[in-house]
Amino acid sequence: MLGKDQVVVQQRGRFKVTTEIRSGNEVHNARTYSARRGQPTGRFTNGRTVSDIIVQALGSKSFPPPFLAPTTRGQAIFKGVNYASGSSGILDKTGSVFVERVPLRKQINDFEQSRATMTSMLGENGTTDFLKQVVFSITSGSNDLLNYLQPSIPFFKEDKVSPAMLQDFMVSNLTLQLKRLYEMGGRKFLVIDVGPLGCIPFVRAIKLMPAGRCSSEANELIQGYNRKLKKSIDTLNKNLGPETIFVYANSYDIVMGIVKRYRKYGFENVEDPCCGGNFPPFTCLKRGGANISSVLCKDRSKYVFWDAYHPTEAANLIIAKKFLYGDESIVSPVNVRELYNYNL
Repeated sequence: MLGKDQVVVQQRGRFKVTTEIRSGNEVHNARTYSARRGQPTGRFTNGRTVSDIIVQALGSKSFPPPFLAPTTRGQAIFKGVNYASGSSGILDKTGSVFVERVPLRKQINDFEQSRATMTSMLGENGTTDFLKQVVFSITSGSNDLLNYLQPSIPFFKEDKVSPAMLQDFMVSNLTLQLKRLYEMGGRKFLVIDVGPLGCIPFVRAIKLMPAGRCSSEANELIQGYNRKLKKSIDTLNKNLGPETIFVYANSYDIVMGIVKRYRKYGFENVEDPCCGGNFPPFTCLKRGGANISSVLCKDRSKYVFWDAYHPTEAANLIIAKKFLYGDESIVSPVNVRELYNYNL
């Protein structure tokens, strides 16, 4: 959720989601992830992401490969493809300091290439029928907002736009990409909003927040964006439904609920990252030899945050369960399990 940006395509009956996060292959990251026996997986967490947990709950034992993997060719694309790119965002310039990041617009271009391959194998009618049963999962926006909250980012340094203008740019660009996917045959979409970044260790540190406090400035910015995104999703459903369904997933309220009532969920620490520190450079690294990160908690299940930006697997489990089975206050107009079984 927090800090991840992805477009993943899944086939109904083989519902698969994963995230291929660039520069996430540190030894500590996903060290408890059983599928890789403690080896780094590219995930910025100590175990499974929300998407991984949803996949397993719906019966899948494997995950779609990254679009750029050499094996993601031919028949492989019909089992799901992962177009995610760490550090990217909805806006093209987000994460521009990371040369290899792939912005959302380019991720949709990559799907267009996959669709051309499908058409060459199935024909246009076959591809249209196939894509009706595919679920498109889109999680993007956190990095755009984090960049905005950091005055040192070159893109925003001199000509920082107003919060309302940023929100409108983001919603407009994301809606445009959703419409592109629709025009290419997408009919089932899961769109996840942005969580309360004002409560993550990174933002609390740069905003000099005292213990027990989140940045209200950051969270107000995010809530404004989420409201506009929800309105756009409702409009898409009104204009394109019932043959098309866009599900809005409210991660903000879920994570805020965990932050406010963390002990109720079995956590002991809601402020510190399990891996790395509370101050720059916020590293969570282990390069081998004696070069080990200075801070690594003993019990990951007791921490809400894995590093300065992302939740632990324990928090992801709560989020994923609410996405799968939640009511309309969390996922609307249907939850993820209902979306998975939705017949068009």
